[in-house]
Amino acid sequence: MTDRDWLAERFEDHRAHLRAVAYRMLGSLAEAEDTVQDAWLRASRADADAVDNLGGWLTTIVARLALDRLRARAARREELVGLEIPDPIVEPPEAPGQASDPERQAMVADSIGLAMLIVLDQLTPPERLAFVLHDTFGIPFEEIAPIVDRSPTATRKLASRARQRVRGTIRPPDASPARQRELVNAFFAAAGAGDFEALVRVLDPDVVVRADAGEGGGLFGGPSEIRGAEVVARTALRFSALAPGARAATVNGAPGFVVFTDRRPFAVVAFSIRGDRIVEIDFVLRPDRLARLDLGGVRP
Repeated sequence: MTDRDWLAERFEDHRAHLRAVAYRMLGSLAEAEDTVQDAWLRASRADADAVDNLGGWLTTIVARLALDRLRARAARREELVGLEIPDPIVEPPEAPGQASDPERQAMVADSIGLAMLIVLDQLTPPERLAFVLHDTFGIPFEEIAPIVDRSPTATRKLASRARQRVRGTIRPPDASPARQRELVNAFFAAAGAGDFEALVRVLDPDVVVRADAGEGGGLFGGPSEIRGAEVVARTALRFSALAPGARAATVNGAPGFVVFTDRRPFAVVAFSIRGDRIVEIDFVLRPDRLARLDLGGVRP
């Protein structure tokens, strides 16, 4: 076996972890895959024989590449129109993270929901990197510091600021998975029945709904974000005819749905639940993005 063959085998051993790092850094499945492939190209040209901790070395390469992508994204953010929802990871509803392959299990570990990814996308690139590598993957600040060109103390402060932002915005659900599924099912049942009052009952008064900006200009041809139980309920009623095409799914570890029209995906819908009410709903609507998702486990 040549040195390159040996490195290729070891790289495959770490691929699931590396994709998970890249996905949490970027929120994009395609960019995560591209980043891992770029990491392989870099690693294959380097002298891996001198590396004591191969996994840590590969993680550092992926982190640097992801940081470069985040910085490039931040530089062109003003060119973007509307809201960009991170790519969802969709699985069948009955056994999230169990029936899928190891790479998909690693991607959804720790229940990194779409709402969390949206918050991470609002951090600066160094803050996101410090938080993801330390708080999610347990990498010491001494190893993260060289990646962001800061001292360990300054890197610790980056992660602390990110942590405060996350904790101030994201709280874990306080309902059981079964109860969360009940609430999500009730939302779609009420929408399908055209029951405005039932919709309002399952929604938090300050519920927020977000959608990626499609050709129509955002959420169903309107704003990319709407708030308030009555506004959201009225919007849901406008699309009651789509409810029969909804198929239960697990979206990033939480109860969700995929909505189909004529057997084609129309939307992936993710929910966040707190206080026995739905507090956030995130829609992925753009056809080009839906076409790239693995929806085989939930297709009608």
